[in-house]
Amino acid sequence: MKKKVIIVESPAKAKTIQRFLGDSYIVLSSMGHVRDLPENEFGVNIDKGFKPIFRLIKGKKRIMDRIKEMVKKSDGVLLASDMDREGEAIAWHIAEILKLDKNQRNRIIFSEITEKVIKEAVKNPRTIDMRKVHAQIARRILDRIVGYKLSPLLWKIMKSGLSAGRVQSVALRFICEREEEIRKFIPKEFWRIFGIHDGKKVNLIEVDGKKFDPVKSLIDEEKANEIVEELKKKRFFVKNVEKKISQKKPPDPFITSTLQQEAANKLGFSVAKTMRIAQELYEGIDTPDGHLAFITYMRTDSTRVSEEAVKSAEKFIV
Repeated sequence: MKKKVIIVESPAKAKTIQRFLGDSYIVLSSMGHVRDLPENEFGVNIDKGFKPIFRLIKGKKRIMDRIKEMVKKSDGVLLASDMDREGEAIAWHIAEILKLDKNQRNRIIFSEITEKVIKEAVKNPRTIDMRKVHAQIARRILDRIVGYKLSPLLWKIMKSGLSAGRVQSVALRFICEREEEIRKFIPKEFWRIFGIHDGKKVNLIEVDGKKFDPVKSLIDEEKANEIVEELKKKRFFVKNVEKKISQKKPPDPFITSTLQQEAANKLGFSVAKTMRIAQELYEGIDTPDGHLAFITYMRTDSTRVSEEAVKSAEKFIV
């Protein structure tokens, strides 16, 4: 009996999904991107509407040959690369290499790698989203145009080895503008005045019936000491007590940027280390209970979490 082939990006993800689906499917890994613009030439025909020239990435021929061989013996193909634009482009490139029907519903996506979600995704394939594919191709073309055109200019003007990029050059501009603002900043002296009661810091907010703002008031050291000495002579009392019920919302689930910020602030992790660990947790790791995934898809700007993920988290916490 022929089996369906599912193609994902990484071996770890393939291992997890294979365990969920059993022997009815063969889950293979493309090991990431399979085609890209050529390394040693421009690869974009600007005169023909910025048409890109894609070539098989070095080392991917053996992988794609094996996938082709397995697909020939299969009952069909499902492309299960990541749900972002990079994943959509990988699915499209594989479909092009395998010469799959463009109108065929052979694309499946999922935001978490759990048995229920994977089985549901397999039942609901769709066509490849060409809007995402075109977005990814446009990004690659812009990367190539900016990098190939501007980097040699930097080598001539400054020194060899420097590079320009669609993102890094703009980010550098922002940093330079901010540094210029810092250098032009003229510091102004201001003094904060506070008392300590039961180990708690209490800021001075009013002087002679007028609101006291240390930044706007811009008092000097002499005036600050004068206020402090005057306060030492005073008798303090509680003017009024206000009680109210307040609600505190839990923090939103992580998106890519907040995950990276929190990992850097709390753990000192670099972006690369954070994303590498997150990728492993998403794809699954070996545990005493088998190969399990622990987080939803980490490259996202959405805080939405599926009902199953919410229930699993609640069960684990409670």
